[in-house]
Amino acid sequence: MSHTSWKTHRECQLTEGYTEPSEVTEARRGIRLSMALAQTVYDRRTELGLTQAELGERAGLTQAEISRIEGSDTVPAVPLLAKLAAALDATLNIALDADDIQVSFTSRHTDAAWVRHGCSDLSRLAQNRPYSP
Repeated sequence: MSHTSWKTHRECQLTEGYTEPSEVTEARRGIRLSMALAQTVYDRRTELGLTQAELGERAGLTQAEISRIEGSDTVPAVPLLAKLAAALDATLNIALDADDIQVSFTSRHTDAAWVRHGCSDLSRLAQNRPYSP
């Protein structure tokens, strides 16, 4: 079936009151959450000027694990989300409504250089203590 045919078929289904099976709707919601989280982690990491390897080191993960998160191949468990938030010097905000998913990081510090160069120790970062050489 060509894309045009599929689109027309899908539009007909929607106008005729077609509803997706619940497992398809749930899978679609999980994919949206994974993609929103992936984009948010990527945006925050690049905002801070960190590589995937540097973020992985701060969070106690490998570069490959960070890549899988940013590629939306996985949705991390809550403890891992907390590690990521600490490593990104931010608070993670997730809002889940019936039809909407919003994921964002709120910076704990306004100075990205502090995070990039000043504090690579995750425990100090997690305790929100400033870096002192």
